[in-house]
Amino acid sequence: MSKIIENNSTIVAHITMKLSDGSAADSTKVNNKPAKIQLGDNSISPAFESQILGLNKSDKKEFTLAAIDAFGETNPDNIHYVDKSRFTADAPAEVGNIITFTQPGGVELPGMIKETLGDSVTVDFNHPLAGQEVTFVIEIVDIL
Repeated sequence: MSKIIENNSTIVAHITMKLSDGSAADSTKVNNKPAKIQLGDNSISPAFESQILGLNKSDKKEFTLAAIDAFGETNPDNIHYVDKSRFTADAPAEVGNIITFTQPGGVELPGMIKETLGDSVTVDFNHPLAGQEVTFVIEIVDIL
């Protein structure tokens, strides 16, 4: 009898994410490195988990999640203004760049440069897909 995905299963899956315009946002297939996901550990949303419960190895499913159930809504508290002097030639304050900032305790947090105005740089620490509806295509490689 083959295993099915249930609460607390660990799965290995290829995941492709598409935006509402149909463009691919990201895919584990690019580097052929499927994702390992532990259901029930709060690393993925309950809405995502509910979409894959009951699937079998080799199953493929496409589903769309609202922003709140995918990567969350954009949080204005995650937008910060940083002095331009904190940037370097290796990590310039150019709009569109993603810069990793080291937080107290050594935790690294990526932020996207949204705007530069004088000596002030607007950095958005929200997930790049926050606030967007996302379509997921998932292919179950294995159920551990």
